Amino acid sequence: MPLPTVAIIGRPNVGKSTLFNRLVGKRLALVDDRPGVTRDRREGDAKLVGLEFRVIDTAGFEDEDPQSLPGRMRQQTEAAVRDADAALFLVDAREGLTPLDEEIGRWLRVETTPVIVVANKAEGRAAESGIFEAFKLGLGEPIAVSAEHGEGIVDLFDALRPHVEHDHYSSDDNDEDAGDHPLKLAIVGRPNAGKSTLVNRMLGEERMITGPEAGITRDSIRLDWQWNGRGVQLVDTAGLRKRAKVDDKLERLSAADTKRAIDHAEVVVLLLDATRGLESQDLRIADQVIEEGRALILALNKWDVAEHASSLFNGIKAALAEGLAQIKDVPLLTVSAKTGKGIDMVLQVAFELRDAWSKRVATGELNRWFESAVEANPPPAPKGQRIKLRYITQVKSRPPTFVVFGNRTDALPESYRRYLLNAMRRDLKLGAIPLRLEFRGRANPFDRGR
Repeated sequence: MPLPTVAIIGRPNVGKSTLFNRLVGKRLALVDDRPGVTRDRREGDAKLVGLEFRVIDTAGFEDEDPQSLPGRMRQQTEAAVRDADAALFLVDAREGLTPLDEEIGRWLRVETTPVIVVANKAEGRAAESGIFEAFKLGLGEPIAVSAEHGEGIVDLFDALRPHVEHDHYSSDDNDEDAGDHPLKLAIVGRPNAGKSTLVNRMLGEERMITGPEAGITRDSIRLDWQWNGRGVQLVDTAGLRKRAKVDDKLERLSAADTKRAIDHAEVVVLLLDATRGLESQDLRIADQVIEEGRALILALNKWDVAEHASSLFNGIKAALAEGLAQIKDVPLLTVSAKTGKGIDMVLQVAFELRDAWSKRVATGELNRWFESAVEANPPPAPKGQRIKLRYITQVKSRPPTFVVFGNRTDALPESYRRYLLNAMRRDLKLGAIPLRLEFRGRANPFDRGR
């Protein structure tokens, strides 16, 4: 059975993301002094004094036109509250109540979701008047906390427990079967490539805020989803620009968050804008994904409006063959986030790549292949000195990592390493996934100086 959910709401800059990070025990949400950092709903699993629930960090609640970006952010917040088992309404105890706090309070009083008022930043005497002022909201006794310093968490636990502690819930219900865990799929790309639109199309709902403005998504947002009965943990990320163009602290934080999303993914979909073609930044992102050892899919979005489609596709494929020489035949697929065409193929290929990325090759099969590969193309003999490769073993998967043992392996040229990697992908049906290949030589026991 799914975990109960708790939404954190409030006006901008009252400490919602700080409390979210405190509850999940990790620094998942971006935190900055300026208001409006969080835009999309971010979710995480919280454990508070043994109480388990799903917590949702929301955008700051603002009174704006529904068509504007803040207005669309507010719609996401309202949807999160209506879907939650309970809501934590944060106010700033040091500042006291503002007209916007009172407006949020009026809205919450007519909603059916149980609400707990949390007076944050309550450390010190300066906060006392703000805590008492929060009674005026008419939503019950405020809980005084300091999300930054961890104070008041036990009181928050007592207030939350009646709403999220369900006797029929067992944490065992939430365990994933080890053999069929959700596919961890990250969507990355340059700003405005259509990542959030693609995620919304996959989910079948307006879950992510979208619009013509570049860089709307700031956090990496994780979403649990089902595709054809198979679990998918979908991560939408902030757009990645050239490093030289990133001079804003918040954008640097967003880029670092995207980097963490790539690190934790199994398969990464690099979304390209078909109306702009392949740019050097796309190749840099692809190279970053491969360097991190993640399986990669390139998806050409906006294919429904692309001009000269056939020549565009062939041109990008040729550029990839040259620019991503370390892995041949990386899947290049066409999609339309607007119509949904091609999405099923992306997910099918993603599951196939995950299977190859997780594969373990039996030692006997691996060494039979290795002997035939070395016999077909023996290693060179630099300066007339023979290099002897003895055997190979797989030390880990995800990505598949192999170690070759032999003599004088430090003299083996890079071209021979590439030969073995390409032959391994072809002959062992490992496909276009990153592989790790290391070489270890036998030290001379009589050479004490080495």
